[in-house]
Amino acid sequence: MSDENIPHVQAKFFTKQPQYSVPDTPYSVPASVGATELSALICQVLKAGSDESAETAIDFDFLLDGEFLRLPLDKHLENKGISSEDLVEIEFIERQPAPKPEDSLLHDDWVSCLQGCQECILSGCYDNTVRLWSTTGVPLLTIPGHSAPVKCVRWLNGDDGPICRFITGSHDQTILIWEWHKQDNSVECVHACRGHGGSVDCIAINDEKDKFVSGSWDKMLKLWSAASVAEGDQQDTAEAPSKKQKISKKVQTRVPILTLSGHTEGISAAEWLGRSEVCTASWDHTLRLWDMEKATQTSQMQGTKVFLDMSYSHLNRQIVTASADRHLRLWDPRTSDGAIVKCTYTSHNGWVSSVSWSPVNQYLFLSGSYDAVMKLWDTRSPKAPLYNMSGHEEKILSVDWSIPSLLLSGAADNHLKIFHYKDTQYSKGR
Repeated sequence: MSDENIPHVQAKFFTKQPQYSVPDTPYSVPASVGATELSALICQVLKAGSDESAETAIDFDFLLDGEFLRLPLDKHLENKGISSEDLVEIEFIERQPAPKPEDSLLHDDWVSCLQGCQECILSGCYDNTVRLWSTTGVPLLTIPGHSAPVKCVRWLNGDDGPICRFITGSHDQTILIWEWHKQDNSVECVHACRGHGGSVDCIAINDEKDKFVSGSWDKMLKLWSAASVAEGDQQDTAEAPSKKQKISKKVQTRVPILTLSGHTEGISAAEWLGRSEVCTASWDHTLRLWDMEKATQTSQMQGTKVFLDMSYSHLNRQIVTASADRHLRLWDPRTSDGAIVKCTYTSHNGWVSSVSWSPVNQYLFLSGSYDAVMKLWDTRSPKAPLYNMSGHEEKILSVDWSIPSLLLSGAADNHLKIFHYKDTQYSKGR
């Protein structure tokens, strides 16, 4: 049905996935084609170059000037200011498959926070407990200890050793450090970190696993030792609160190494960017960078609305933030001049409550919102998410992508949902 009057574009295709490489020759394609037609073309070329019978058609995505093709080719070129008369180089990659719902784990109240680690998942709940699950959905422990809703949970170590350590922060203004003895599936609270004057809403552990920071509704950022024994530890009069404890052991009270002030509203998120550099996000509409060795604030990035969460990628060294204006924003904390906000992602219909980068792919991140939908994003597709994951009946309070193959979300419908995910693309590359 070729029509000589239809405008065409000369395009050369390339890929970084060697199994799909095609000849390095230009193809004349109709200017109005979209990703679906181009994908069919690439499959045709691959089939022609293969000795075997064609396998199931593969879906490909196409990148022009660093952005996915989501419009007809001529419109995309026009938006990017690229002449359709030029030879256009188009990268193609296998399209990311849709995440598959795996499990839904019921709690007794709102699921406010969660984090995966290898074969286990920690979740914090508004019923004041912390829960430990296997990644296959088997409940392992329900852990009392806090006297108010648990707002943040973080694994200190979840590797193959017999004892795993994790940290929990609560609306009761305390942070508890726990030891989970895997062999007999028992847990004990070993340290109670006291010093905050408000709800502890976020915890971040450094790469060396010997220190962590906490952010609170009291507007303060505090630095703590994460070591098993630390200078200044004091014996507490209260028994460790665990019901599963075999040996009676007093809880050690731990005080902060350092307290930093500067935020004018509560701190909602904290991340370590380097050995001594921490970034915090706050309800005061700012992101702030801190030097923990010099105990000073080094810079400040101004937002327009309340920041509810933030995630930092060690792969691309960028920050993505979740805000009360329904938007997600990509920031480059290393930029000293020009626009620090690199991109804005808009699709949610409610406050964006939580965000989490992929641990293995520098382009992908998750978001969860009060609209009860979790979304999978690619930084190269700014106008639309790759996938929407629905199923929650109430607002999502937390998402987590610590385990590469599992996308986790916790919500006010008392459910923790698990989606299975297989990343088909090349992952790292800084």
